[in-house]
Amino acid sequence: MGKFYRINQYIQAREVRVVDEKGKQIGVMPIFNAIQKAKELGGDLIEVAPNAKPPVCKIIDFKKFKYLEAKKEREEKRGQKGGELKEVRLSPFIASNDLNTRVKRAKEFLEDGDKVKIRVRFSGRELGKKEFGLKIINQITEKLKDISAPEGEPRFQGREMFLTLSPIKQNIKKQTEEPEGEQNEE
Repeated sequence: MGKFYRINQYIQAREVRVVDEKGKQIGVMPIFNAIQKAKELGGDLIEVAPNAKPPVCKIIDFKKFKYLEAKKEREEKRGQKGGELKEVRLSPFIASNDLNTRVKRAKEFLEDGDKVKIRVRFSGRELGKKEFGLKIINQITEKLKDISAPEGEPRFQGREMFLTLSPIKQNIKKQTEEPEGEQNEE
């Protein structure tokens, strides 16, 4: 869940570097003096960098500190767009228009930064014609080769053949940069 922080009397170092709420350095002092200083300022002494020499402690209210840490964590999670696995399902004897529609959909997913799993499902007698499924997967990878890279080779598992395509990083960057440029021109 969250990171564990030592506060006040639970800090084990003899000497600590103390910073205030805004990150301004107060100085290096013995732990007893640092705890006294924190009480004077109406906050807690929180060990934020225990591995530093000497350890760094921050004077701030502990509840406020935990709130700010949680807020920072939420912001980081929000920034991690993409990486989701989307799926495009096909059959080995799919019509060309249907195939083009599925390719267009896969292209949208890749441009959004998501991975795409191409799945060809065989049923009944189609299991004897695995080469048709491989042909469909190869057609799709060929059409999407400029914006994606296959992860390995097509694999067959049960009644399905599948291949995962990853977006090429350059395309994602271009996509995110273009709208910013357009907004500046207006």
